[in-house]
Amino acid sequence: MRHRIAVVGSGPAGLTFARVLHRHDHPVTVLERDPAPDARPPGGTLDLHEGMGQLALDKAGLLAEFQALSRPEGQAMRILDADGTVLRDWRPRPDDRANPEIDRGQLRDLLLGPLDVQWGRGVTQVVPGTRDGVLVHFTDGRQETFDLVVGADGAWSRIRPAVSSVTPHYTGVTLIETSLDDVDTRHPDLARLIGEGSVAVYGVNRALVAQRNSGGHVRVYAQFRAPLDWHTNLDLADVEAVRSSLLALFDGWAAPVLDLLRHGTAFVHRPLYVLPVSHTWTHVSGVTLLGDAAHLMPPLGAGANLAMLEGAELAESIAAGPGDLDEAVRAFEEQMWARAGRWAKITTAGLERLVSPDPAEALALFDQVQPS
Repeated sequence: MRHRIAVVGSGPAGLTFARVLHRHDHPVTVLERDPAPDARPPGGTLDLHEGMGQLALDKAGLLAEFQALSRPEGQAMRILDADGTVLRDWRPRPDDRANPEIDRGQLRDLLLGPLDVQWGRGVTQVVPGTRDGVLVHFTDGRQETFDLVVGADGAWSRIRPAVSSVTPHYTGVTLIETSLDDVDTRHPDLARLIGEGSVAVYGVNRALVAQRNSGGHVRVYAQFRAPLDWHTNLDLADVEAVRSSLLALFDGWAAPVLDLLRHGTAFVHRPLYVLPVSHTWTHVSGVTLLGDAAHLMPPLGAGANLAMLEGAELAESIAAGPGDLDEAVRAFEEQMWARAGRWAKITTAGLERLVSPDPAEALALFDQVQPS
């Protein structure tokens, strides 16, 4: 008999898990609170690593389709000083596919494929250990039972409390996101500044990063160290007030760099939260976690890659059957915790260096990780 499996969340982790199970002809229910795939903006671009995100897509049988959609040129990275001086200008070789970029929306649509996602089905809690399995409570008052519920529902997971009492904590770094549209036509000077990939500018305890997406769209991220309540006297819904506040925060930086903020169309407040570096839990039969729900870490390129690989590996372990489902999940968790713990340490240390009192730390980190 096939196990009744549900995954909560239609992000990269949940969809990769479901897609690999689907490839192995194992039924899976995808539960997503959003009413439709395009109910909210999908987010920026992702670089998928050869041994992680790309490996997960290979396990899902989607690597060739990803390669057709991805942008290898998006791996390019330029580092500037606050006065606009170019410190580094790294460009990938034409055949370099180590970490090509893909828009989150494109990745989502690729993974969705034939999957039957139950949209508009918000989960309020799960109760393991019932007579018929794991009881899932929905926002509409209904209930359903599964043999395994996988929480892939992000930082503020509704599934996590079933296995862990730990909640995310603020890193001390806040991120404000804005964007530019049709940058090559409307802002050609900024298009040249950004190049084909990303540009980053580092100062004392603050940074500006602009990242090219497809279709001439650019996402800009202002990062700075501040208390969580730094905006007490600022209306975050007032675009011009936020713009003025950011321009004051980055006062003295080169005019072309500040144009990234001057031309931004809207601003989204994103304080950065993380889970403890070595977050584990006592195994609970019938419930587990993937991705940010399990190991929320600073957004330095590892999170989505880890999440996708975890989803693929868990799905393959289940599909391999007919062994004990609970033992397969338990073994997966041990493997996930060890690897995620290593990456959480790397990304936590990386955030400390990227948003640092000494901007030279960011440049030194770039030199360490960037291919020669």
